[in-house]
Amino acid sequence: QMQLVESGGGLVQAGGSLRVSCAASGRTFSSYVLGWFRQAPGKEREFVAAIDWTGANTIYADSVKGRFTISRDNVKNTVYLQMDSLKPEDTAVYYCAAKPLMLSYVPRDYNYWGRGTQVTVSS
Repeated sequence: QMQLVESGGGLVQAGGSLRVSCAASGRTFSSYVLGWFRQAPGKEREFVAAIDWTGANTIYADSVKGRFTISRDNVKNTVYLQMDSLKPEDTAVYYCAAKPLMLSYVPRDYNYWGRGTQVTVSS
C-alpha cells in the first residue's frame, strides 16, 4: 500500500501562483510514476500532469502546459505541482496519484490516490 496526502491548496486570485504538495508513505516512492489530476464540481476527473520515477520525463494536459510544473523529491518522498498564471477555470479539487512503470494520462491506470486538496481561483 501507498498513502498519499495532498497539501497546499487554497484561495488565490486569477494570475496568481500556488504550489500543492503530495507526501507519500508506504511503498517505495522512487519507483512510481506520480500524477496530478483535478475534478471540478459536476465534471469528470481530468489529467493535469505526471512525472516518471527519474524526474526527467513529464507530461502535461494541454490546458496547463506552460503554466504548471510538476517535480518530485525522492528523498523527501514528495511530489509538487507549481501552478502559475492561474485562471478561474483551474478551480477544482486536486488529487495526487501513483502507478508503477510508464507515464499515463488515464486515471484508471493509477493504483493509489490521495484525498485531494481544494484550489479556488477567484476572478
